[in-house]
Amino acid sequence: MFKFLFLLAILILSSDAAVQDFCVADLKAPESPSGYSCKSVTNVTVDDFVFSGLSAAGNTASIIKAAVTPAFAAQFPGVNGLGISAARLDLAAGGVIPFHTHPGASEILLVVQGSITAGFVSSANSVYLKTLKKGDLMVFPQGLLHFQVSDAGYTSVGYVFFSSSNPGLQITDFALFANDLPTKLVGATTFLDEATIKKLKGVLGGTN
Repeated sequence: MFKFLFLLAILILSSDAAVQDFCVADLKAPESPSGYSCKSVTNVTVDDFVFSGLSAAGNTASIIKAAVTPAFAAQFPGVNGLGISAARLDLAAGGVIPFHTHPGASEILLVVQGSITAGFVSSANSVYLKTLKKGDLMVFPQGLLHFQVSDAGYTSVGYVFFSSSNPGLQITDFALFANDLPTKLVGATTFLDEATIKKLKGVLGGTN
């Protein structure tokens, strides 16, 4: 019995020794699919765990009349490896965050100003759509297409929170029309006519 308890104590102590409190991102090292490597603990400061970038409004003077200010590991090293991150959404009147996905995380949106219509499409093509007011929350499951549109006559603001320090992002419109994918292939896969595709490529910077 004594030998068993002694071995159990050794295992517990060994397990505790393996626990790492945090892994502050070393932004000077390359990023991998599993995140950034850890900065030496001797170089970690409290500032690694504080991010003030979400206090300022983003610049909405763009084609989508919206701005996303991220607080991912690349901007906020302290969240690296913790499975959390955040961002600020600013949507001017008529602003839109187009259909997009986050392949690495689920998302929760909290509206703090204005009114935002948000929705997502399930893998069964069911649509879940709601107009959100100040204080409302909506969750978007990982990997599903979703969007946000401002319904107010002034700038709407929301904060989004992710279940990853690097949720990833792919915007559908840009994936289709902001690159050199041949127009014929885009037409074959979207059933859009060539004139419409070329117009969208012209707007979003695509070629071919």
